[in-house]
Amino acid sequence: MEQDLIVSLGQRALEMTLLLALPVLLSTFVVGLVVSIFQAATQIQEMTLSYIPKVITAFLVIFLLGGWMMRKLVDFAVEIFANIPVWIR
Repeated sequence: MEQDLIVSLGQRALEMTLLLALPVLLSTFVVGLVVSIFQAATQIQEMTLSYIPKVITAFLVIFLLGGWMMRKLVDFAVEIFANIPVWIR
């Protein structure tokens, strides 16, 4: 295997990881920011108030986008496994 191929595979794997993780991370970030602003405005410093909405948001995003995420991941894995014989030569 050539060095360019290995770097390209690593780059594509990182891009896929970012693509799959970004919806969950962004949604929980936005919810955390909104809850933090709410806590600062009302001076409520309850720890579970910031944790529970983020967990619910993460589960909701995974529930809504899980099929798409799995399809992208399976397509990527199938492409990798299908190209192994070509790359070995």
